Amino acid sequence: METWQIVLIVVVVLVLLALALAVPRMRSAGAERNRAQARDHVQESQRHATQAEQETAVADEQEARARRERAEVEDRAAHEEAEAHQRAEHAQQEREEADRLEQRAHELDPDLQHDRDRGTAPGHDDGTGRPRDD
Repeated sequence: METWQIVLIVVVVLVLLALALAVPRMRSAGAERNRAQARDHVQESQRHATQAEQETAVADEQEARARRERAEVEDRAAHEEAEAHQRAEHAQQEREEADRLEQRAHELDPDLQHDRDRGTAPGHDDGTGRPRDD
């Protein structure tokens, strides 16, 4: 065998030996990179989970506030409706009393004409303290 062939074989063996030593190191470096990347993903996942929990808490609080405000508005509306109903009932009672009194006045004096728009009868005081000229 010639010298160059021996040198070639020695170089090939050394290269194979270097590769045999380097491959496990490359694998462990790749595995370490994967572990580091996995840790980064876990941290990012935890950050997103924390942010999601915070957003959920804010959303729940906002929803509760909206429900409270809606209940208050509905309460006020119910109160206003009840008050309006009471006023309408009172107005009806006043109308009935006015009709009763007008009927009684007509029974007492059938010739008396009533001016409902002004709330006075012709020839009677119009609120100025003087008799009206009709």
